[in-house]
Amino acid sequence: MYIAVKGGEAAIRNAHRLLDDRRRSDRSVPALTLDQIVGQMALAVDRVMAEGSLYDQELAAMALRQARGDMIEAIFLLRAYRTTLPRFAAARPLDTFRMRIERRISAVYKDIPGGQLLGPTFDYTHRLIEPAMADDPPVDEPMRRLSEAENCPRVTDILGAEGLIEADGQAGSDGEPGDLTRDTLDFPISRDVRLQALARGDEGFLLALGYSTQRGYGRTHPFVGEIRIGLVDVEVELPEVGFPVGIGRIRVTECQMVNQFKGSAKEPPQFTRGYGLVFGQSERKAMAMSLVDRALRADEFDEERTAPAQDEEFVISHSDNVQATGFVEHLKLPHYVDFQAELDLVRRMRREQERPREETESVQEAAE
Repeated sequence: MYIAVKGGEAAIRNAHRLLDDRRRSDRSVPALTLDQIVGQMALAVDRVMAEGSLYDQELAAMALRQARGDMIEAIFLLRAYRTTLPRFAAARPLDTFRMRIERRISAVYKDIPGGQLLGPTFDYTHRLIEPAMADDPPVDEPMRRLSEAENCPRVTDILGAEGLIEADGQAGSDGEPGDLTRDTLDFPISRDVRLQALARGDEGFLLALGYSTQRGYGRTHPFVGEIRIGLVDVEVELPEVGFPVGIGRIRVTECQMVNQFKGSAKEPPQFTRGYGLVFGQSERKAMAMSLVDRALRADEFDEERTAPAQDEEFVISHSDNVQATGFVEHLKLPHYVDFQAELDLVRRMRREQERPREETESVQEAAE
């Protein structure tokens, strides 16, 4: 049975008008500017850029404002815009060793070359609402301290010098990484493509999976080798000039997780790595990403895959919040024909189930 629906276009237009009205809210209150969102909602902007796979603070702020603060909707908007952009080159791998560091911590060594640099963090706040924030209190002059990378070698390099951690991964023979946005996923996938998927995966989903590995659903015992946040140069190779040329600078968060490994027939006991790298200041996401990355490397170390975080197809296929949102939210769209078919089927099954009962009751009545 098909039920006709009329007047849908007018209703949708009105819904859009109402959305615009609610987005602007009280006209007596000044509208949010993009500069305000970029400057004062920086971590939200960073997440939209990271999971939207596009580093552009202004566009991310615009998407957040258009989405009324709905993070996944803003990420969807940014990804949709990203598909319209031409691609003219592939950047060289980011050299995070040369990062101009704003925050750098290690949980495995107290004293490290270059020192620990707390930077801007919620780690030591009391998690108490500050009523004074409502009045926009004055602040001191802005502070910024950058530490030069030459004085901050990676913590994993210290372990590597003693041969106590697996060697860092190397690029393939052709040096060309896969491209998640252009190539169809075909499991099993290479680690570079897997890291791309995790980098733009939903933070909450990866956080839950990372937490599950700490609770025993996966054979890992992680330590934060190092987290560093700062500015890195983006460079491209130009054949015309014969050397890499810098085209910009972006802020990233990098996390290297150090994990125990008891060894195997091929490898001695040593530490192994989990890696996370995301746009902006997003260390929770980078940590979760590195935990899941290590869990997904189970086959490399002949470990039995028993936990959800170790199942590559499960993790990668369900980590994308835009795809997940589409599958969940499409349930709100009209399913009148499908439901009428289901309704007809249930009614027919009910009639078929009741018919033997009625026949049995008739036989019993006749016998009496």
